[in-house]
Amino acid sequence: MASSGGTAGSSSLASLWSDVNKAGQNGDFTRVLKSVNRILLVAKDDVKALHCKVVCLIQNGNFKDALTLINSNSKLLTSDIIAFEKAYCEYRLNKIETALKTIETAPLKTEKLSELHGQVLYRLERYEECLSVYRELIRNSQDDYDEERQTNLSAVAAAMSLWSKAKPEDLGLQETSYELCYNAACRLIGQGRLREAMKKLRESENLCRQSISEDTDLTEEDIDAELAIIHGQMAYVMQLQGSIDDALQLYNQIIKLKPTDVGLLAVVANNIITINKDQNVFDSKKKVKLTSAEGVEHKLAKRQLQAIEFNKALLSINVTKACMIMKTIKELEHKPGMVSTLVTMHSHDEDIDSAIEVFNQAISWYQEKQPNSRAHLALIREASNFKLKHGRKKEAITDLEQLWKQNPKDIHTLAQLISAYSLVDASKAKVSTAYIHKIGKLPKNCDPKVTPDPERWLPMRERSYYRGKKKGKKKEQIGKGTQGATSAATAELDASKTASSPPTSPRPGVTTANATNSNVVPPRHQKPVGAAGTKKKQQQKKKKGGRSNW
Repeated sequence: MASSGGTAGSSSLASLWSDVNKAGQNGDFTRVLKSVNRILLVAKDDVKALHCKVVCLIQNGNFKDALTLINSNSKLLTSDIIAFEKAYCEYRLNKIETALKTIETAPLKTEKLSELHGQVLYRLERYEECLSVYRELIRNSQDDYDEERQTNLSAVAAAMSLWSKAKPEDLGLQETSYELCYNAACRLIGQGRLREAMKKLRESENLCRQSISEDTDLTEEDIDAELAIIHGQMAYVMQLQGSIDDALQLYNQIIKLKPTDVGLLAVVANNIITINKDQNVFDSKKKVKLTSAEGVEHKLAKRQLQAIEFNKALLSINVTKACMIMKTIKELEHKPGMVSTLVTMHSHDEDIDSAIEVFNQAISWYQEKQPNSRAHLALIREASNFKLKHGRKKEAITDLEQLWKQNPKDIHTLAQLISAYSLVDASKAKVSTAYIHKIGKLPKNCDPKVTPDPERWLPMRERSYYRGKKKGKKKEQIGKGTQGATSAATAELDASKTASSPPTSPRPGVTTANATNSNVVPPRHQKPVGAAGTKKKQQQKKKKGGRSNW
């Protein structure tokens, strides 16, 4: 019996491993994970199964869980087995210094670990070392990924030119792709060769258009989104050359596209702020939020982040100083225009307490000088709406009570008051509801003894008893021509014939940008290599039903 059980167990494990291999070849890592978990129920210390589980978690984007699994099984998953996966998880979790330590202490320097080493050094802005890593990789590698490595090498050279003001020797790179051409333009910007940089950017734009022209599913908006990073760099060159209006127009076009690249958005927004300077402060206050999006700090260079923070500080001092100056004009502090301006400025600065204080001071002035005047009551109304909007229910109740006292038949104010009471004092809300019946208008021909129709608030077409209007049936219009022909209008209304465009695929990662008075859009750098090693660059033409190797 014991022997039979052992055989059955081995057969079951063999079957599970077969499922793992099959699902892995199909790229179904969720299914692989289920099979691996079943294997680990039987053999919890199986190193191969643990390694497979780590890879599955990484492929599914669960980097935190993968790293936890590695660290909790450190005796089994030793550095010689799992160094790459561990460093990759640390890299994706933005633990860059830790990832570097893992790579440097790995006993075996594999090619994919060297690829990741280059990515890590790039993020740490250690460009000289990064350049050496990529040169070594290009020198010793013989595969189909040479163009990707050249792109990374050109990005390092561009970053050195932009941030370190270094002038690396000619690397002899042929600009055969739009990424390589774009990086060359960044390098020229760093050297102050703006005319040449603009020419190179136009070449990059043409190459990008050519590379995506075969994809007939892309709309014009999709194409503009692909070109956004190039256009952002063009706008920056225009700004440096003094063509401010052209640069601003191009910047705003990029923001309207709402690209998913938070680094690009932050750069563009900051450049607009530098153009606005002390003018158009409200627009700058809107744009500054784009520079604080989640993940921006991992996309930009240190100098760039410093410039953004400096601009934020300057922008805040513009608003604070303006408010202080305006408040010194005592003869205007109660005027509706002054109140509106100050409240708007404090709101943009997210200083709600100061905005409410402006309202309260103006209301106090009217209470003393012109009590219950139209301007006084209008100000109270605006103050109550503002307080309700920002969740200040208790403060709004005082204003609403005063308004209702002045006009007990104002059903709108009463409704607002009941809504505010319901969140603060349920008993008051119940008492106030009784007043609704005293002032609420009944419809014509209303019989109080008859129970109202519960669906009376719904449009007639949406009521359960609606049967539609009775009309004579019209003969179906038959088009002229051969038998069975239909009109062109019918075809236009066929939803199945409407082409729909798939969402734009993710862009290659962007990691750095310039930060002097304005920001440069960063050089192009490839995405970090995946858990299964560097993947072959996808063709621009979208493919369906692709299979990934295990």
